[in-house]
Amino acid sequence: MKICIASGNRGKIAELQKLLSEYITDIEIELVSLKDVGFEGDILEDGETFEENALIKARAAAEFSGLCSIADDSGLIVNALGGEPGVYSARYAGEPCDDAKNNEKLLKNLEGIGDRSAAFVCTIACVIPEGQPLSGDPIIGTGYCPGEILFNPRGKGGFGYDPLFWFDPFGKTFAEMSAEEKNAISHRGAGVKAFAEAFNKRIAEEKEKLWKRYGL
Repeated sequence: MKICIASGNRGKIAELQKLLSEYITDIEIELVSLKDVGFEGDILEDGETFEENALIKARAAAEFSGLCSIADDSGLIVNALGGEPGVYSARYAGEPCDDAKNNEKLLKNLEGIGDRSAAFVCTIACVIPEGQPLSGDPIIGTGYCPGEILFNPRGKGGFGYDPLFWFDPFGKTFAEMSAEEKNAISHRGAGVKAFAEAFNKRIAEEKEKLWKRYGL
């Protein structure tokens, strides 16, 4: 089954190909990018939640390509800040996106606040055009990784808010973890797993319909 990923990031596509192949085993999956299907330009992400933005991107990709399409949206939510930076995580300090400025703004907004609890969130949405196999309502999966925000950055790896995001079970920030450690507990990995479970359920439901229709 060919699936369009609403992204031009080859690294993300390779990562998703690996993860999805591990979790979805009943059908063979081939991922293609927006660039591969001839899509140019940007998709306006004006949703108020990660799910809304993921769906906006997945619907745009599906409409353009005619293929089953997947998109993700992710970011950081901080409880004491009412869920900020949320969907604005990448541009929290304004345009152009700047990780250092975003981290500075986050620390400033948390000055004097004792509750530093936070979570990284990743929502993956899949839209399948009508008439395609497995078509129906969008398929959604969301993953979380709970942690807390430190008072000062630690570590030189990762990106975004990783130097400030402390994961207590490992005793490290995301920026201090190896790629293997981070992938094992990350919100993206959890989101892919949740999505794959929902996708596999859709496959099982379609098989059951065929069995009943043809008396198998």
